[in-house]
Amino acid sequence: MDQIKWGIIGCGNVTEVKSGPAFNLVENSSLVAVMRRDGALAADYAQRHNVPRWYDNVDDLINDPEVNAIYIATPPDVHEDYTERAFRAGKPVYVEKPMARNAAECRRMVEAGKAANLPLYVAYYRRALPYFLKIKEIVDSGVLGDIRFVDITLQWQPYDEEVGENPVPRWRVYPEISGGGHFHDLASHQFDILEYILGPVKQARGYARNQAGLYPADDIVVANFEFESGVLGKGSWCYTINKEQREDEGRIIGSKGRLIFSYFEKYDIILETENGVEKFHIPYPPHVQQPLIDLIVKDLRGEGVCPSTGETGLRANLIMDWITA
Repeated sequence: MDQIKWGIIGCGNVTEVKSGPAFNLVENSSLVAVMRRDGALAADYAQRHNVPRWYDNVDDLINDPEVNAIYIATPPDVHEDYTERAFRAGKPVYVEKPMARNAAECRRMVEAGKAANLPLYVAYYRRALPYFLKIKEIVDSGVLGDIRFVDITLQWQPYDEEVGENPVPRWRVYPEISGGGHFHDLASHQFDILEYILGPVKQARGYARNQAGLYPADDIVVANFEFESGVLGKGSWCYTINKEQREDEGRIIGSKGRLIFSYFEKYDIILETENGVEKFHIPYPPHVQQPLIDLIVKDLRGEGVCPSTGETGLRANLIMDWITA
């Protein structure tokens, strides 16, 4: 492929800043069509983002002859179906995370790509962000010594629409749509980047419960996990605390030091060793998916390799299946 001409299925909030504008900012890439079931919203998006065409039918976008690559930015319940439709049309796919509702759906998506001889990419964009590449660089340098332990803490208050007199929770907390709840939405990013930095997780166990009853999905999860390297880890996720307790911290502990960092909200990395404390401040780019989209375009053009594929993407779902089963 020479020029990558993208079509977006599901031009919702995630595409407004995180991803959509990046398709036109990456060299040899352009956004040429968008689709949303509500045609008025699709037309509005196209007008605001200077996209030439819009559709309210998914097959019309997939079969647009000017579109040669598909970005699926819908909730996970239709990822498998739309991915397979795109492959049948002979077009590579970039799909939002979580890759699907469970590992079984992910495996079928990977197999569909192999059968069609087409690539499948997943929007685990932390694999290309300078912030997380710095963490990987520090771990790989050996300054932490032998890595012993990983710790994840994520505590968030309920979203506004989940509480109050007339709560209307969004799709992320309905397992039939998302595969789980906020754990599936956010922990998927965490496990994916940890595997990129430390290698595959060998096994994981956990407990998932709904304590507050605000929505159908679990709202608290605790887990233990082991990497194939022998590194151990634990994590706790709670989405019903008060905002004063809000916390987002990751720790990687080695025999000679430790790293303290954030997965979502802060831009500082703290390195502690016997030589003292060093801080790195690395903000995210304006469009956080742009570095990964750049790698995808290079991969499609035969100029590089994208680190986030269907094979790596299904791993996060597999780990979450182990924990919440």
